[in-house]
Amino acid sequence: MSRVVLNQYFLVVVIVVVGLAARIYKIGNPIADWHSWRQADTASVARIYLNEGIDLFYPRYYDISRIQTGAINLSGLRLVEFPLYNLLHSVVAKSVTFCPSVSVPDQKVSKALYFYLFPNNVDISSLGTPCFEIIGRVVSIVFSLISTVLMFLIGRKLYGKWVGILAAFLFAFIPYNIYFSRVILPEPMSVAFALAGLYLFIKFVDSENKWLLYLSGAGFAISFLIKPFTVFYLIPAFYYLYLKNGKSVFKEGSLLIRILIFINISFAPFFAWRIWINKYPIGIPHFDWMFNGDGIRFQPAFWYWIFGERIGKLILGVWSVIPFYLGLTKLRNNLFAHFWMLGIVLYFFVVATANVRHDYYQIILIPPLALMVAVGFSTAKSGLEKLALTACVILAILIGSFQVKEFYKINHPEILVAGKAVKRLIPRDFLIIAPYNGDTAFLYQTERFGWPVVDEDFKDMIALGAGYFVAVNFSDPDVVYVEKNFRVLEKTDQYIIADLLQNPK
Repeated sequence: MSRVVLNQYFLVVVIVVVGLAARIYKIGNPIADWHSWRQADTASVARIYLNEGIDLFYPRYYDISRIQTGAINLSGLRLVEFPLYNLLHSVVAKSVTFCPSVSVPDQKVSKALYFYLFPNNVDISSLGTPCFEIIGRVVSIVFSLISTVLMFLIGRKLYGKWVGILAAFLFAFIPYNIYFSRVILPEPMSVAFALAGLYLFIKFVDSENKWLLYLSGAGFAISFLIKPFTVFYLIPAFYYLYLKNGKSVFKEGSLLIRILIFINISFAPFFAWRIWINKYPIGIPHFDWMFNGDGIRFQPAFWYWIFGERIGKLILGVWSVIPFYLGLTKLRNNLFAHFWMLGIVLYFFVVATANVRHDYYQIILIPPLALMVAVGFSTAKSGLEKLALTACVILAILIGSFQVKEFYKINHPEILVAGKAVKRLIPRDFLIIAPYNGDTAFLYQTERFGWPVVDEDFKDMIALGAGYFVAVNFSDPDVVYVEKNFRVLEKTDQYIIADLLQNPK
């Protein structure tokens, strides 16, 4: 029995199964939790694919305002990452023909399971089962679990089986990563393909099988298409190539040719996509701000937010800093984990503003961070040292969980209720104004194209096609104006819907 329990594959299966259970917590959340605006933008593309057909080269979302691109975008073009994640989301959603109704059960066990899967501050049974959102979260979860296995394989290959198991465990159970492994975002998919590319590259270096190298290039190519920031994962890959081959890397013509082919495979699809979308600048959101748009790079706030609040507190939960430090300072012949972390630090320096403003930009940090902590844990020799580091990891998970639990909350359920009312009262082909401080989460709930903010005069917006107005913030001056000047279709204590075209006052 003890042999089975300590078997590496058995432990990985346990990690994956328990990791799955952790990720389905509140899987029934509508898109109104943490970073709902970004999730809504991603889910919108998939939902439009589902409703109107798939067109990979012209992904669209519901926001037609000038907020994202600086110009009115009446077609709703959204030209950012290549929409592979959105494609998969919509294809899976289309294949699911049955979705059970949801109601709070009477049995104690079933009731407990209900509150584990669905938000307890929103009456899901009255709003309908969010099947589409659940499917999107499941897609992310599947890729996250694939990444968990890849973390084991990479860690075992480089540092031994126990480091691999620890790396997989940490990747699976860092609370920050649990949450961001079940969001409707393309990052989990991008990370999975980047890890696959990295593992295949390592295998190529050890075997010199060129087909493994080309498959690695394909993995990186898909990852870069989805999220190009994983390009920094190439730093540890090329370090490992140099570690195994030394200066002969620059002398062997056949190897250099293969590496050049690998680079072409990895980057050609990304550049082709960028060339394509540059034909339609109206659909490309502003992105210059991400790098150092507010001049925060290397300022005290930069170090505080990224290395203090995010890495030290939110992700490492304070106490995992200890094994991380041990891994970082323990000199080894193989510095793969160190170069991986170096790549991520360079990523922070390059993409400074976005990393400070939004914590989901640190998703690509988790694999090297988990590996480094696992390496640090493996430095423990005595039983007491192992016990102390185990206590550090447990405390870190508890502290991280305390912070991340806030991410699951639905703080504004009124946008769900209002969204349902819009779908009942307003035909799908009408444009609407759904002001929510520019946040598209409210607009997404309506399943209508339109504006998430009043960014022009009402007459101009009506001339552009705005037919209805829906709001949940009654203190907004625009709500007061609309109520005085247009016909109110429906008003409750949670929302107001007005007709901008008929019977103006």
